[in-house]
Amino acid sequence: MKENLQITAYEIIEKPMALQTAQRSRQWMDATVDRFAYRCLPVAIANQVGWDILCPVAFTAKWNGREGIDAIKIKYQGQESPLISSHFGHGVLTFTLGYLFRTSKSHNLWVKGPTNCPKDGIAPLEGLIETDWAPFSFTMNWKFTRPRHKVQFDAGEPICRILPYPRHYIRKFDPQIQNIHHNAKLFGQYDAWRKTRVAFNADLKDADSDAAKAKWQRTYMKGQDSMGNAFAGHQTKIQMKNFRRA
Repeated sequence: MKENLQITAYEIIEKPMALQTAQRSRQWMDATVDRFAYRCLPVAIANQVGWDILCPVAFTAKWNGREGIDAIKIKYQGQESPLISSHFGHGVLTFTLGYLFRTSKSHNLWVKGPTNCPKDGIAPLEGLIETDWAPFSFTMNWKFTRPRHKVQFDAGEPICRILPYPRHYIRKFDPQIQNIHHNAKLFGQYDAWRKTRVAFNADLKDADSDAAKAKWQRTYMKGQDSMGNAFAGHQTKIQMKNFRRA
C-alpha cells in the first residue's frame, strides 16, 4: 500500500513569506569554469531536496558584537518588513516565517539554511521540530560569525529550507566499521574504480589525451560502476511538488 504523506503550511499571518520548491541552480556554481560544479551530482541533488522560504525584502544587517537585542542594525533597501528582527540577542538574526507546519504522523521537519549557499559573516542555525503534533510556529535564525561585518539579504533569496524527516529513522541504523578487504566484491569494485581514477587524473596532464578531451569521468553521473553496470534506482534530479492551495 502506498503511504500517503503530507506536509501542510498553515498561514498564521496575512502575508507570510513565499514558499517554493528547492532549486538546482546556484550563482556561484554558474560562475565556475564550464559550470563544472554541476558535475558533482551529490551537490546538485542536495540543492533540489526540500522547499525554500524566501526573504520578502532586501536589507543589510550588521552586528556590533554585543549581547543585547539592539546589537543588530537592520537597514532596508526600500520596503521594511516586521518579519525580520533581532529577537534573541547574542548576534542572532530572526526571520518570522508566517506559517505553522503540520506533517504526517511520526515525521519531523528539518529546518535549516538553504543548501550550498554560503554567506560570509553569518551562518544559518538548524532545528528538528516535531511538526506532526506541535501547535506552535517557529522562526528561522542566522548567527553572525563576527562583529562589524555587513551582511546582505536580497528580496526573493532563500533564507530557510524545510524537509520532512522520519522521527525514528536514524536510530534504526547499526553503525559499524570494517576493513574493506572483508567484503571482497566491494573491494574489487572499489579497486577497479580507483585504478581508472588514478589513470584518468594522470592522463589529464596530457592535453591530447582522451581524458583531457572528456574533462571529467561520468560514471557516477550515469549511475554506473567502473565495469559499466548500471543501478536502476539512480537519480540525477529530484521532482519536488509545489505547495498548492487546498
